[in-house]
Amino acid sequence: MAAPPAAEPAQRVLVACVGNSLRGDDGFGIAVAAELHTALPAGVELIETGIGGLGIVHALMDGYDALVIVDAVERAASPGTVFVLIPQVPHVDTPTFDEWRAQLADLHLAEPSRVLRIARAAGVLPPQVFVVGCQPQTCEDFEEGLSHVVAEAVPVAARHVRRLVDDLLSGALRAGAVASAGVGEQVRCARCDLVTHVDGC
Repeated sequence: MAAPPAAEPAQRVLVACVGNSLRGDDGFGIAVAAELHTALPAGVELIETGIGGLGIVHALMDGYDALVIVDAVERAASPGTVFVLIPQVPHVDTPTFDEWRAQLADLHLAEPSRVLRIARAAGVLPPQVFVVGCQPQTCEDFEEGLSHVVAEAVPVAARHVRRLVDDLLSGALRAGAVASAGVGEQVRCARCDLVTHVDGC
């Protein structure tokens, strides 16, 4: 079987790092942002979002070809495990005013599923979306700083982000790879309830 054609190179990529540095390993995304701050090429925008994920939706309104979200994700794996996930975001009808109000009522969590569904409903979700996540040890306690195993995962995740960005900008990612069952095992994310593929991590 012939390989699918290479995708068109992305012109603009948004890297959105999510986290709360006052809740232990939930600050993972913010730590990765610090690692990436001076290491991303032209055409890539890096943002940090804490308690409200709507900053991602707002940023996407500027128009992007791809989105990479970096966050702590619960997948019942060993703490410090890094995943590259390709979320399958369901198509949604345009929400009514009351439905928008319900979606926006709770801004305490930048939960990937909610953010991506809102972005799709608003018509700003890019065609290629990835989540680079890390299994936390604890996110419930009020404490500053990451656990040792999650801190060690920060440079690993940063390397995955840089690789994704380079592949997106060069067009090295194959067209149709997002939807291909060959990408990896299909699973349902315990945290965000999105059907995802695990991409060879």
